[in-house]
Amino acid sequence: MSIRTDKVSSLLIKELSDILQRELPRSGPLVTVSEVKITPDLGIARAYISIIGTEEQREEVMKNLHAETKTLRKLLSARIRHQFRRIPELEFFEDRLFEQANRIDQLLKSVRSSSEEKE
Repeated sequence: MSIRTDKVSSLLIKELSDILQRELPRSGPLVTVSEVKITPDLGIARAYISIIGTEEQREEVMKNLHAETKTLRKLLSARIRHQFRRIPELEFFEDRLFEQANRIDQLLKSVRSSSEEKE
């Protein structure tokens, strides 16, 4: 990534996080923007969203994000329009890195406990 795309990614993480915290209902699951990858031409921003909640809550949040992409882009545009000529298209993906890390940790613990039992 270039310095420019890194700066744009950081700005989009900050602004999207703020929008999601203010626009999504408070009673739902915890939603954070973990990463934004932007294409070199700054035309598409792929936002990776971490959701802490049940499977149904995660599916509902992702469904709502996909349904409200245009609205979220419009809200983002209102915040950063003076810094960009063209606001990037938004794509949302669920980031399951936290779950994968927990799964690996559980597997390592089970390997340790089984090796201790053998000793």
